[in-house]
Amino acid sequence: MYIPKHFQLKDEEIIYDFIEKYSFATLFSQHNGEPYATHLPLTLNKGESSLYGHFARPNEQWKDIEYQKVLAVFQGPHSYISPSWYETTMAVPTWNYVSIHIYGKMEIVEDQKVIFDSLNDMVKKYESPDSPYNLLDVDSRFIEGMSKGIVAFKIKITKIEAKAKLSQNHPVERQELIIKNLENTSQQDNIQVASLMKKNLQK
Repeated sequence: MYIPKHFQLKDEEIIYDFIEKYSFATLFSQHNGEPYATHLPLTLNKGESSLYGHFARPNEQWKDIEYQKVLAVFQGPHSYISPSWYETTMAVPTWNYVSIHIYGKMEIVEDQKVIFDSLNDMVKKYESPDSPYNLLDVDSRFIEGMSKGIVAFKIKITKIEAKAKLSQNHPVERQELIIKNLENTSQQDNIQVASLMKKNLQK
């Protein structure tokens, strides 16, 4: 990923927070000699420096993916930035966004306990705290049967590229104008980008 120095994210904790918050990723690999992508949630295990997930078994991407170097892309909030918001007419449109690229080695997981634990972690992550649903309460035979329809995997992280393009290359006054205009909309991405820009200015 092209990352000018203004936009490079280096803080590991901030990067991990983004991965956990925007965890529905796009996973790229080579399949039958061509680029192939699947959109799916991934869970982060910080202690192992790994990502866990699973394919639907009919998705043939898994058949030749083991031991490949793969790329998982996590897309954070993004917003169109209008030059009409600037204090000058000598400007062009741009886009602000956060994106995390994770490279790693793919391993197919066959250990049933590891598979269940990874599925349980995913359910706990997405279910609300007051939800009555708990994977531990589901009949184990049903879980075992459903598990036959997936292929679980682990990605051992080997490289992280993180970019937060938030108008850091513009004067503070211009960044403040952008924030003001983003906050004047009802779009959640715009509001989230404005919040991230504010945090940058407070550093």
